[in-house]
Formats: sequence, C-alpha cells, structure tokens
Amino acid sequence: MKPITVKGEKIINVPNFISLYRLLAFPVILYFALTGGEKWYVILLCISLVSDVLDGNIARFFKLQTNFGAALDNLADICTYAMALLGLFVFKWTEIEPHAWILYLFLTLFVLSYIIAFYRFGKIPGLHLYSAVSAGYVQSIFFFILFVFGFYTWMYYLALGWGVIAYVEKILVLLRLDDIRIGVKGLYWVLKSEKSRQ
Repeated sequence: MKPITVKGEKIINVPNFISLYRLLAFPVILYFALTGGEKWYVILLCISLVSDVLDGNIARFFKLQTNFGAALDNLADICTYAMALLGLFVFKWTEIEPHAWILYLFLTLFVLSYIIAFYRFGKIPGLHLYSAVSAGYVQSIFFFILFVFGFYTWMYYLALGWGVIAYVEKILVLLRLDDIRIGVKGLYWVLKSEKSRQ
C-alpha cells in the first residue's frame, strides 16, 4: 500500500497525529470553557499544551518535518492557545485584568501576523522561528502553572513579553520572505541569507 502524500510529502506520522489530536480536542475544551467545567477544561488544556511541546520535537528529532505538518501544527497551536487565552477571560480574569495591557498588545501582534501572512501569501504562517518556539514553551509552562497552581505576575509578564518579541520578529520575517517555508530560524538568518545572495 502506498503512503498517503500531500504535494509529495508523507503526512501519516506521529507528530501529525499529535497535532490532529489537538485539533479534535479543541471543540471539547471550548465546550467546557463555555459551560464552566473548569476541572475538565484544565485537564484537557494541559494535555494539549504538553502535546504541543511533543509534536514539534518529535518531528525535528526524527526528521519528520513537512510543510503539511508545519501548517497542521500551526493550526492546532492557534486552537490550543485560543482556548488557553479564553480560559484567562473565563476563569482567571480577576487576576489578569490589572495587567491586561500586555495581553492586548500580544493579541494585536498575533492577529496582525496572520493578516500579513494571508495578505502576502494566502496561507497560515507555519514558520516555527526559534523565538516563537521558545515563546510557545514559556507560555505553555505559564498556562499550566496558572491553571494548576495559580497566578504569578512575573511569569505572566515573561510569557507575554517574550511572545510580543517573538511576534514582532515574525512580522518582520513575513515582510521579508518571498514565501512561507519550514526551517526559517529567525530574522538574523533571513538577513544573512539575503546578504549572501547579493
């Protein structure tokens, strides 16, 4: 039996199944968030946050990275982090509200990066820059600790501040690239590549 492929890429692999799980978990987590089921919301969100760390690392370690997988992972990331952010408003807003300005800044840059990606390339920006990946790890830890142990102001600012820096870099990279592709490490490497071609 031939392996299932999309544009020549093998798409049946463990990282893609993990990303698919996060997509399928999204409506269930949304249901518990909207109905006030905080216990199950937290359990399922934490599983999705941990799986978010696993899929990318497995793909890189076993060299299973594909453009399809990067797009699937990015879509699953959007759903997972949308649910985590929704939880801030539904379950933790009392603690978050005095510090909401940086959350709004982060969300503005997040949305702007997708507007730029769709305007320039017409697709999801699955770049996986070093800054974005590391910010995702920090934010996953923050959300996990927030919902399991409680709110820590310094961790909140670290997670969102790092996210702001990562999305500024992402926007700058999107403005310089000719097309979205996997393996783009960051703005420094994009500029270095441009210089070497001159």
